[in-house]
Amino acid sequence: MDIKKHKNFNLQYVLKEHSSLLIFILLFIFASIKYDVFLSRLFVTNLLVQNTMVGFIAFGMTIVIIAGGIDLSVGSILAISGIVAARMSSYNIVIVVALTLLTGLALGSLNAFMVVKLKIVPFIATLASMIGIRGYIHLTTGSKSVPTPDRTLAFKAIAKGEIIPMIPNALLWFLLILIIGGLLLKYTRFGRHIYAIGGNIEAARMMGINVNKVKWATYMISGLLASVSGLVMTSRLGSGQFTAGDGWEMYAIAATVIGGTLITGGRGKLSGTFFGVLILGIMRQIFNLQGNLNTWWQNIATGVILLAVVIVQSRTMIKKKL
Repeated sequence: MDIKKHKNFNLQYVLKEHSSLLIFILLFIFASIKYDVFLSRLFVTNLLVQNTMVGFIAFGMTIVIIAGGIDLSVGSILAISGIVAARMSSYNIVIVVALTLLTGLALGSLNAFMVVKLKIVPFIATLASMIGIRGYIHLTTGSKSVPTPDRTLAFKAIAKGEIIPMIPNALLWFLLILIIGGLLLKYTRFGRHIYAIGGNIEAARMMGINVNKVKWATYMISGLLASVSGLVMTSRLGSGQFTAGDGWEMYAIAATVIGGTLITGGRGKLSGTFFGVLILGIMRQIFNLQGNLNTWWQNIATGVILLAVVIVQSRTMIKKKL
């Protein structure tokens, strides 16, 4: 009897902690069997590179959600950061990168100011930022993309170069942020404070945690990673797209929740979000390769998976309370 209980416990643990990995493996096996091209190195590399931009903002979204917040402005921050990078592309690469990242940090701080100091609900505060920034982009660009004809070789290499052979730089930055962010959440005091605040904000205050400071930092990180995404996208495409990141906040949230992060905060990890991003990417490729399916079925499939994950999370929380 004890052995049976132990086995059931392990199964529940695997389903709860590694559901995104299991879904990814099942989708990958299905796609590999059905489409021969799926196992080619070039196809897999392109799959990873194409999803790095969503991945960057999903990582930032994960950190904010774990802390009990939400950031709907990431798509707009991505776009305006890409515009800044495009307009500065002919300058020294250090200046370009610094100004682009400062744009994300500044807008992340604006979100933090509204949430922390003005006490505005995160959903409303970041929704206002999303709409306002997108409007500003359209006004300043005339609803046109900003080309980068004079971009330097160093700027082009941000996304298209290969510091490590066979690994595009866009993918390299993506993996580095995954590793650094994962270590930050798991092994630092700051990471533990993020989980504590998302789990029980009042208990976190009683523990002496500076809640406002930590929350402020999470929004700055989210803004920073959105600007990284904009920088990589502009380097890759050769222009700053005024429509870039439009609606991507929803994909970032979906990838985060599918990756196992509780939408109410307090639990989650970047490795889960990584597989959540890949799940959405594989689904997109399956529909593209199938060819005869309406692409809107992809949204339906994403919604079904997202709903299933949330239901499992809700039942898990109910069992814990009981």
